[in-house]
Amino acid sequence: MTTFYYAPGACSLGIHVLLEEVGAPYEAVAVNLKEGEQFKPGFVSVTPKSKVPVLVRDDGSVLTEYPAIAYWLAASTPAAKLLPGTPEGMARALEATDYCVASLHMQGFSRMFRPTNFGPSESDGDAIKARGQQVFEKGLAWFEDKLSKQDWVAGEYSFADSALYYVCYWWVGRFGKELPKNVAAHYERMKARPAVQRAMAAEGLA
Repeated sequence: MTTFYYAPGACSLGIHVLLEEVGAPYEAVAVNLKEGEQFKPGFVSVTPKSKVPVLVRDDGSVLTEYPAIAYWLAASTPAAKLLPGTPEGMARALEATDYCVASLHMQGFSRMFRPTNFGPSESDGDAIKARGQQVFEKGLAWFEDKLSKQDWVAGEYSFADSALYYVCYWWVGRFGKELPKNVAAHYERMKARPAVQRAMAAEGLA
């Protein structure tokens, strides 16, 4: 059986959604990031990267990194219809996923969550957080325009929508911020999906 390592409410939430969309059996193992469990031998033996999400597949092979796991789940389970059916759709799904993970998350939220990782002193914290918010809001504007023409980020529902969902969950759930109209509508569509509801409940976030 596939084993899924996650931290409640972390970026792994999006992968949790996809696992529920796929519907195949899996074991979910929570990793306590606040207590530093990701750096302890038990988890490091699974992945020396010391971060989630992680998927240990049926054959024992380990897959890490959000875009790679999301793509693999979609591509290996075509019946779930998480993989766009055209090269253009696939390119757009990868484009959106990478933007969420590499920019909105790593350049935006990481500055807001851990400003000391981006500056030499704590006195730089407010400016670093403000820069992170600018990065995220720029991303929101990009998705707002894209979603003015379609319901899902790649045209049809795909693995990419889970990535936008998790960063929007952070914006709304952790910061209490409002989303622009079209992104907010996408967020509500995601919240209405049974797979999202199951993942949220499993992580104690419902």
